[in-house]
Amino acid sequence: MRKHISGFSNPTVKYLRSLREKKHRKRAGQFLVEGLRLLEDARVSGYAPRQLVMAENAERNAAAKDLLTRLESEIGAQGGEVITTTPDILSKITGKSNTQSVVGVFDEFDTSLARLDRGTAQIWLVAQDLRDPGNLGTMLRTGDAVGAGGLILIDDCADPFSAEAVRASMGAVFTQSLAQARWSDFVAWLRDGEGQLVAASLRDAVPYRGAPYEAPCLILVGNESQGLPEAYEAECDLRVTMPMRGRADSLNAAVAGAVLVYEVLDALE
Repeated sequence: MRKHISGFSNPTVKYLRSLREKKHRKRAGQFLVEGLRLLEDARVSGYAPRQLVMAENAERNAAAKDLLTRLESEIGAQGGEVITTTPDILSKITGKSNTQSVVGVFDEFDTSLARLDRGTAQIWLVAQDLRDPGNLGTMLRTGDAVGAGGLILIDDCADPFSAEAVRASMGAVFTQSLAQARWSDFVAWLRDGEGQLVAASLRDAVPYRGAPYEAPCLILVGNESQGLPEAYEAECDLRVTMPMRGRADSLNAAVAGAVLVYEVLDALE
């Protein structure tokens, strides 16, 4: 059954707006996903929103209507809620003037290290202190492209459930496992099983092409401006270097991770 909201001061509108901020997302354990494409990616991956909020014109074409009908059925079966509203109110919820015609509210995932099974994939991505949500989303997308197991976020990374990170992931937030941990907890987890920790570095490094990669390989990427702390690099089982032919002394963090992950993929296949 649908519910219609026409007032900006409605408590549901206020709650949904609050999910744009990390502190409110964490308190509620929910996040927003905008657009039909991402909602379809979520559905195919086995995730259904708790709430579906759509503009009155959202079902203007057959494809959109078909997807929204399926989502509405799944939400109803789980006791969720479907809300229709005006485009202006939807813009207020998302904070965007050119908002998508539909928004889903999803429960945040369990991001504990304990739930990861490193044996399910040859490659895992690890990011330390990664601050740009676009870079975080790009790493998720790269992981999906190569069939990685997931992305482990170390220390104070950007929020993977922010609208920016979810959008940049192009749906990979639903296909890749996510974990969050402090460095000491990650190292303890890593050393409690198999796994080779690899990072791009200039310290005692070998060329990244032809390096002795081993599965499961965990590829570690550092902060965009500071890179990895020396102590973190020292913990790595393998340090590799990439040639820089021009004036730039480093690659974008997500780009460096992508270059390295494809080399590892080729070496392990």
